[in-house]
This record gives sequence, structure tokens and C-alpha cells, in this order.
Amino acid sequence: MKLIVAIIQPTKLPDVKQALFDANVGKMTVTNVIGCGQQGGYTESYRGNIIEVNLLKKIRLEIAVNEEYVERTIDAIVKGSRTGSIGDGKIFVLDLPRCIRIRTGEEGSEAVG
Repeated sequence: MKLIVAIIQPTKLPDVKQALFDANVGKMTVTNVIGCGQQGGYTESYRGNIIEVNLLKKIRLEIAVNEEYVERTIDAIVKGSRTGSIGDGKIFVLDLPRCIRIRTGEEGSEAVG
């Protein structure tokens, strides 16, 4: 089992969701986050003052998958989120040592589904 965490542009969420559904991956957690990476940020003028904005709005996806779904999940996220520009995001793949479905008490790959 793996936990796939992806940080993507907010505008790409509909495309990523559709790509995941097309790959038969329908379980995910989506969170609004702010952060910065290589993209850096930007400056803007507000009431005559220059303000540096270096924490940008992003979307964090968390998807727990069994081994046979890892590559198709990664491919779907890349397909839906890639623009070719700085700021497209990152994907992290983490080992998921244990998963328990609260409703039934199932554990492991059966709990991930």
C-alpha cells in the first residue's frame, strides 16, 4: 500500500479529478493549502505599498492505493496537472504500513479498497 500526496495548481483540480476517475481511482482527500516552491511568488502594489506574496494557493491531494494502482494514479495526476510551467506541483509516494476501515474493522489492502 502507498499514500500518494500531490500538490497541484487549484485551476487544475477538475482536470486531475477527471483523469483519476478515467483511471478508475475515485477515492481521495482534497485540501486547500498555501506554500511556495521553485515558483517563488510575486509582488503586487496595494494602496501604494509593494507587497511580496510568496505563499501561493495550492491544492493537496492524498490518495491511498494498493500497489497495482500506484503507477496509474501517478500517470493520471501528471496528465491532469501538467502545463509545462514552473509551479505545476509535486507528487510524493510514501509507504503506507497500515490502514484500517473504521466502519468494518478491515485492515490492509481490503481497507484501502
